[in-house]
Amino acid sequence: MLSRQTSGKLRILFSLACLSVGFAIGQPLSADTTSSSSTPAYDPTRDTLVYVGTFTRTGTSKGIYAFKLETPSASPATAAQSPTLIPLGLVAENINPSFIAVDAKRRLLFSANGTDSFDGKKTGIVSAYSIDPQTGRLHLINQQPALGLNPCHLVLDKAGKNILVANYNSGTVTVIPVAADGRLGEPSSSIQHTGKSVHPQRQQGPHAHCVTLDSENNYAFVCDLGLDQILAYRFDAAAGKLTPADPAFIATKPGAGPRHMAFRPDGKFAYSVNEMDATVSVFAYTPASGALREVQTVSCLPAGYEGRKSGAEIEVHPSGKWLYVSNRGHDSVVVFDIDPASGTVAFKEAHPSGGKTPRHFAITPDGRHLIVGNQESATLVISRIDDSTGLLTPLPGQAEVPQPACIVFLPPAATPPASR
Repeated sequence: MLSRQTSGKLRILFSLACLSVGFAIGQPLSADTTSSSSTPAYDPTRDTLVYVGTFTRTGTSKGIYAFKLETPSASPATAAQSPTLIPLGLVAENINPSFIAVDAKRRLLFSANGTDSFDGKKTGIVSAYSIDPQTGRLHLINQQPALGLNPCHLVLDKAGKNILVANYNSGTVTVIPVAADGRLGEPSSSIQHTGKSVHPQRQQGPHAHCVTLDSENNYAFVCDLGLDQILAYRFDAAAGKLTPADPAFIATKPGAGPRHMAFRPDGKFAYSVNEMDATVSVFAYTPASGALREVQTVSCLPAGYEGRKSGAEIEVHPSGKWLYVSNRGHDSVVVFDIDPASGTVAFKEAHPSGGKTPRHFAITPDGRHLIVGNQESATLVISRIDDSTGLLTPLPGQAEVPQPACIVFLPPAATPPASR
């Protein structure tokens, strides 16, 4: 009898073998690119889905993949069991969907497609999909230009009316309206960053790396790795417009390279991971003005480490008690305690990522587990989060997916979704 892990590998290989090879770069994609004949049972009112965006540029991946997350119940008989990722295979064929976001209420998924060409124009792409309520597969709704090169991050605003996109190569941030049915409208706002910083190769121009919204949906913050700045914008969700805030940015240490940012759930503090020097910066936040004030910057590497430094992802636990940061090179996920009053952090543990190059990770909606995507080893690895300490415990088994770059969850629907 095949083990669950071996069986999962065979399913992925079978799915890849059944797909046509290649797609037209920068052209609208087919709404249905896979067969559902081998899809395992999926109950949208009970099961959590895990969607994984990937890099297709190496030729090993073809787009967005999905897994069903099976978690043990709380009964004594199953308490010792570990969560399992059941592969559903390739659910949408697309070019470099390296960052994705889910609208759980409307069962929609959006992807930033890291390319520089779309419909004969020099621009990246943003794609919108509906999620099949029976299989979890994705059906393309439409695409729009990102008005920038190599979009690497996007976020759906809290009103569900706009996608905000960070374009890395061009250093631009763009707003794209979202209709009630998920259809993307023409871009409504786009801002070009200017300037440079100290690194002679990586910071000779702007490189917008992520967009983060505050809890009130009033301000958008863009980490620009090339400028060593976190730029602040007033955000008008009704009009889909960005305008520079006052102050317009907060500077990081020269050569730090701010990459990603996350707010504590109460909105009082924000945390950024700086890619180039592998540090974490802590900011006190004033919601009325959108002002960030730096209160601390610390290393996200253990003392004495001398190897490659490359901070990647950052996320605050839903409880607000712990901060998690991934390190490429050191190949770890670091746990920090968060002081409830000051918001400052204290290094607690560097937990091995279980693979090579942990570009992204995500905490399950219930806060009980963390799934890390190791890009170069093509694996997803699950760890249990201790509910009293926040420390990570590696769990047996891992899932395979080529070039994982982003992980998002689709929780069970409160009511059965209608068939599309």
